Amino acid sequence: MKLAEALIERAELQKENVQLLNRISGNTMVQEGDSPAEDPVELIAKYEENMARFLELVQKINVTNSKTPFNDSMSIADAIAHKDNLGAKHRAYTNIYAAATININRYSNNEIKFVRCLDIKEVQKQVDKLAKEYREIDTKLQGLNWTTILL
Repeated sequence: MKLAEALIERAELQKENVQLLNRISGNTMVQEGDSPAEDPVELIAKYEENMARFLELVQKINVTNSKTPFNDSMSIADAIAHKDNLGAKHRAYTNIYAAATININRYSNNEIKFVRCLDIKEVQKQVDKLAKEYREIDTKLQGLNWTTILL
């Protein structure tokens, strides 16, 4: 099994488990004399089965990511952490840019005037740089996911 296939299966299990939990909740109580639309015990058993497979996949994915090189200096796990860091920084700089570019209209000269405290062009350059780095790492990770055998 390829790493990408394991990641897809993990995501499908997560979605299915959300649906199972909703179905379990909807069938835990019924009016006296009625029966549930679905047997909650069977649904719980399916949920437990899914969670066992989910745990197995996550463990194998983690081992594979930590032992597979991304480049000369880091593993796939390190690259994922780096990508997550870039994503967080990109969101932060995008928010900073948005806050600094809000135009506050003044209706008269008596109203308070606001001035920017940041060089907007530099902030935008940083946003663009982070987005590019993120895309490059993500693209390489996607490629590795389809060529790496799950350990």
